[in-house]
Amino acid sequence: MAQFSVHDAKTNLSRLIADALAGGELVIARGSVPVVRLVPVEPVGCRVFGALKGKIALDASFHEPLPEDELDGWNLA
Repeated sequence: MAQFSVHDAKTNLSRLIADALAGGELVIARGSVPVVRLVPVEPVGCRVFGALKGKIALDASFHEPLPEDELDGWNLA
């Protein structure tokens, strides 16, 4: 685990980011006190448009109004 001062980190930020992305463990310190660890962000993933196509079906009653007794359950006030 490599440790760098804030000044060194500011001067060499691009190189430190590349090192972190390559799997290196980097710590930035104020004086001799470690304060920040530089690590890569885990990708969240991406959504695929149409991924559920053919897996979900809606019938004609989907667009009909709800019955009064069911609507009463949605009215919280």
